[in-house]
Amino acid sequence: MAPILTQFGQQMSHLTGVRAIMKDIIETLQSGQSAEFINLSAGNPVILPEVEQLWRDCTADLLASSDYGEVVCRYGSSRGYEPLIDAISTDFNQRYGLSLKPENILITPGSQSLYFLAANSFGGYTTEGQLKEIILPLSPDYTGYGGVSLYPEAVRAYQPTLEVDTAAHRFKYRPDFSQLTITEQTGFVLFSRPCNPTGNVLSDDEVKRIATLAANVPVFIDSAYAPPFPALNFTEMTPVLAPNVVHGISLSKAGLPGERVGIAIGDAATIRILESFQTNLCIHSSRYGQAIAAKAIASGALAEISKTAIRPHYQQKFAVIESTLDETMPDVPWYLHRAEGSIFAWLWLQDLPMDDQAFYQALKQYGVIIVPGSPFFPGLRNDWEHKHQCFRISLTDTAERIEIAIRRLANLTEEVYGQG
Repeated sequence: MAPILTQFGQQMSHLTGVRAIMKDIIETLQSGQSAEFINLSAGNPVILPEVEQLWRDCTADLLASSDYGEVVCRYGSSRGYEPLIDAISTDFNQRYGLSLKPENILITPGSQSLYFLAANSFGGYTTEGQLKEIILPLSPDYTGYGGVSLYPEAVRAYQPTLEVDTAAHRFKYRPDFSQLTITEQTGFVLFSRPCNPTGNVLSDDEVKRIATLAANVPVFIDSAYAPPFPALNFTEMTPVLAPNVVHGISLSKAGLPGERVGIAIGDAATIRILESFQTNLCIHSSRYGQAIAAKAIASGALAEISKTAIRPHYQQKFAVIESTLDETMPDVPWYLHRAEGSIFAWLWLQDLPMDDQAFYQALKQYGVIIVPGSPFFPGLRNDWEHKHQCFRISLTDTAERIEIAIRRLANLTEEVYGQG
């Protein structure tokens, strides 16, 4: 049977960005040679023993609780499980001196779904036919933003400025405020902090400047790697709160990706719109995931384990990549994005003699899989050669295998530039 798809059906049935690359990676790993590959493409968090034990303990508490039946065997509020909302508001109010109320919080089935709700509530076409754009102020950014809107033309990204330390082989992206434009056509602004894929952390001043420019529209900050949980920031940062800012928190990198628990914190009117959309879409997020998250947050255990176990694990892996690149890379213009957060490293090979897709294929011949960078520039309208020279490298394998993989990458780099 070959059903006839609508315009939206055609769009949503196609793989976009990294998901298309992952299809090739899965086929490669299923080819019978998977043991020979070092796979540095994964976005799945490492299962850390102390983090898994936290979720086991919270599950045991839930099983022993009289609330178990109410949590698992009944529908709940579309806004979310009340004890989780209470735990979040109490934690953030105490930690950051806020005055959050239940109407400021919405629990979603993962933070990806939150941006889908936002993209199709505030982006796209108005009833008068005007296109409201989704502005990504710093490109590259999360590849999933390219698929959140039912109207792909609504997504517009801005090319950044680059701070390059040639001698140290490091660089950093900065928003180009001379180009960034917020107009009446803007529906909302969206960016990740720390950034997936680069690990970039916008400064407090940069975030405040963006929020001020977008004073009349919502600013969604994807905080999937931010403090207080999972606290995958390697540099000091705190959430920047403003009346038009909505923080999107995810518990995936805090060891709970299978339960799809996302948290939106923002203005009550904005939260109300997102809640209505979610009610129509899926009623509510998994209450089991919400219930064990409520226990982990209310006890303070999740915030503590994020600082003492999750962050150090990935920070140490990044250090392995840094030192191995510094030791093994040939004398070519290579640059590693500064270590500021997330579970990835971001490598730029300037003047690469082939594009990122060809380098990705060539590196597979060395038994290493990384992710080409070009899918991480959704919404960028101009053809920028830089985006075909970058790569995302996962920090989720062992330190020993990461070192071997980087040495192989360095060998390929020397070969490619030598031929070029």
